[in-house]
Amino acid sequence: MQHEEQKEKFRQLVENKFQIYNSLFMSLPYDKMTNIGMLLPFLYEESKTGYEQGKSPEEIVEEFFSKHTELKTEDQKTELLFKIIQYIERQVVLFDSIEDAAFSELHSEGDTGTVSQLHERATQEHLLDAAREKMKDFSAKVVFTAHPTQFYPNSVQRILHDLRTAIINNDVSEIDSLLQQLGKTPFVNKEKPTPLDEAMSIIFYLRYVYYDTIGELYKKLKSSFGTPDYIPAHDIVQLGFWPGGDRDGNPFVTADITKQVAEELRISILKSYYEHLKNLRRRLSFRGVSEILETLSHELYDAIFKENILLPAEQIIGHLEKVQEILVTKHNSLFKNLLDDYVDRVKIFGTHFATLDIRQDSRIHQSIIDEIIEKKSNLDLATISGDEKLDWLLNTEVTIDPNDFQNLTKDTLQNIINVKEIQKRNGERGMNRYIISNAEHIKEVLNVYGLFRVCGYQIEDIHMDIVPLFETMGGLDQAESVMKELYEFPLYRNHVAKRGNIQTIMLGFSDGTKDGGYLKANWEIYETKEQLSKISAEYGVKVVFFDGRGGPPARGGGKTHDFYASQGKKIANHKIELTIQGQTITSVFGNKAQAKFNFEQLLTAGIENDVFQNAKKDLTEDERELFKELANISYQKYSDLKAHPMFVPYLQKMSTLEYYGKTNIGSRPTKRGAEGELKFEDLRAIPFVGSWSQLKQNVPGFFGFGFALKELQNQNRFQEVIDLYKGSDFFRTLVLNSMMSMNKSYFPLTAYMQKNEKYGAFWTILFEEFELSKSMMLKLTGFTMLMEEEPLSRKSVKIREKIVLPLLSIQQYALIKIQKEEGSREKYEKLVMRSLFGNINASRNSA
Repeated sequence: MQHEEQKEKFRQLVENKFQIYNSLFMSLPYDKMTNIGMLLPFLYEESKTGYEQGKSPEEIVEEFFSKHTELKTEDQKTELLFKIIQYIERQVVLFDSIEDAAFSELHSEGDTGTVSQLHERATQEHLLDAAREKMKDFSAKVVFTAHPTQFYPNSVQRILHDLRTAIINNDVSEIDSLLQQLGKTPFVNKEKPTPLDEAMSIIFYLRYVYYDTIGELYKKLKSSFGTPDYIPAHDIVQLGFWPGGDRDGNPFVTADITKQVAEELRISILKSYYEHLKNLRRRLSFRGVSEILETLSHELYDAIFKENILLPAEQIIGHLEKVQEILVTKHNSLFKNLLDDYVDRVKIFGTHFATLDIRQDSRIHQSIIDEIIEKKSNLDLATISGDEKLDWLLNTEVTIDPNDFQNLTKDTLQNIINVKEIQKRNGERGMNRYIISNAEHIKEVLNVYGLFRVCGYQIEDIHMDIVPLFETMGGLDQAESVMKELYEFPLYRNHVAKRGNIQTIMLGFSDGTKDGGYLKANWEIYETKEQLSKISAEYGVKVVFFDGRGGPPARGGGKTHDFYASQGKKIANHKIELTIQGQTITSVFGNKAQAKFNFEQLLTAGIENDVFQNAKKDLTEDERELFKELANISYQKYSDLKAHPMFVPYLQKMSTLEYYGKTNIGSRPTKRGAEGELKFEDLRAIPFVGSWSQLKQNVPGFFGFGFALKELQNQNRFQEVIDLYKGSDFFRTLVLNSMMSMNKSYFPLTAYMQKNEKYGAFWTILFEEFELSKSMMLKLTGFTMLMEEEPLSRKSVKIREKIVLPLLSIQQYALIKIQKEEGSREKYEKLVMRSLFGNINASRNSA
């Protein structure tokens, strides 16, 4: 669709419906929320005009009280602000539901990045065979994580799901009922969710969204590209799962929790098969067929509800293949298409549904190994070297009993022993890799191999990929030499050979950006991928890159299809794999239409890169040098900012950083390490990026970029940068994603800080770099406004920012009161924490 047509559709399907249903919403009889709908527009107007006039949030909120209410006491005022927050939270849910309901109308089957568009283009360019050939060596995998960026409790997510359906059907009566339900449903968890709670929240999407979505997507691929000689592999689209397996920094993920989550995944897919089979049996009622399907139904039921009964995927398929034969030979293949679809689902999801990963920090492993050596060897920890520790671990004949240890050591060893049982119950696809955070040396990978050995695994029994995660600037610099050493280490090279000569390497965009800044992190990861592709190919290893990405550009998010479609030919392209978390699950993969569209975007990005001639243009040497120069200039600017004595104190005192850990949104603590003085390196990427987002400053998404562009302009070399922008899809994508970050920034909200005696100068540094980055990027792109080429996203952001502007005013008002030590600190802290929810949910990809 053309931009104008898209904008008009958006106006009709989203803006107009929001106005209509919002008016219905405003008249609903909520408990303790009388007249909030009448007062809210006044707070919005006070905020909008107030910030334009340079007023502070404190002045704006106090003027709102004096002009539009008769409230006098602090209790009365804070109670009203709480009611306004609750009201806005529900407005955000309403807008989310309306926008999501319009998704299919705003996107067509022929859009760029869809399977239909890929097939059409391949047909026109006589490249269908080339596309099929690429599909044999390509897959896309989305790994769902439990990182705390999802603020909707399960009860609200289910209302969202139903509300979306009612809006699609224009069922006003049902919408009215659901809005009433929304008004009476709590938006806050009373207690922090456990890792099992987090897992169950995402399993809901597996069962009710992805089971059908991926099944239907596979059917589409098969019908579009299948031939008598070729059908796409059933694992061309895959799901991964971290809740319950990711123990990095989360003491609540235990060996028992991991087993429970694996079991829930197994049972959930069997339940999906059982429900699907009910519908299938309504059609396949023929003699000889119905009996087999009834037997399968009983077997599924027993495997779901009886603890010690297992039903391997092969056994299910065995039954179905008998049915297929009878259908063809005796019943004219009637309804065979329905049966084939069911068989495909079983081959896609097995008995695992999604692959559960284990992740732990390398430093934890080393402390565990030190404890084992101390207890089980004659070596003196005080005198031996790291190499000697590793040598003992890899060569000892000792087999460890976890019960000889306590706490984390015991749990880690038990978890490794449990892998064998999980693989037996869920299949090897249910769990097959161990990820190591902060992997900067060869020993960090070999330590995990050694831990499997001391836990009693024979070499031939270790059916696990060991995946290093390189996430800091130092780690990325070391990645090539670490992998070279590993490939040359006979023990490990043999292990890789046993795993099919495939090595997965994870790269951390979130911590990379936190550590090196936006431009430097993206360039370093790009270069590291090139180096690792080359070194892996030299050793006969197929490398797969697994990108740890968040929602916003500052954590590797943004325009995902464009990002992957712009990777150069020097980067291995066997698989696109990335993490999806929190709000991005609900906002990008939250319903069938969205999920199907976005799975297709990932899949086609990788296929297009290799199939079409004009795709995947590599950087020239001159472009590469220019890119590197810009990255290094921006890195220096960002490093200077990090080194500023006010950097961490500013986040601690002027932002919501301290409050992330107090909200009951996730089981994982917001920082690594013990309590005490906050250090930059201990900060988790999510609260770090999220705190900048709450300030509407989004510093990690742009800082240093504008400075680098200006430096080149000062050298009369700006035309080189323009040529790079026009010639490199990768650079262009980074620019557009950074502009997205800036478009969600609003410095007038915090302009009062420039008068702050302690932090004013630091705020000014941030503001000046924002203004510089915005002006330089507009000059570079030739745009007159940020996100000029994305009218739908721009309109969506504009409406969302309008909805939450009063919420931002309330949050800053409460922070100011806390800083001034005025009134009830407890009440103002609760206001800050509660306002986090709506702000994050409205932004959709802010953390």
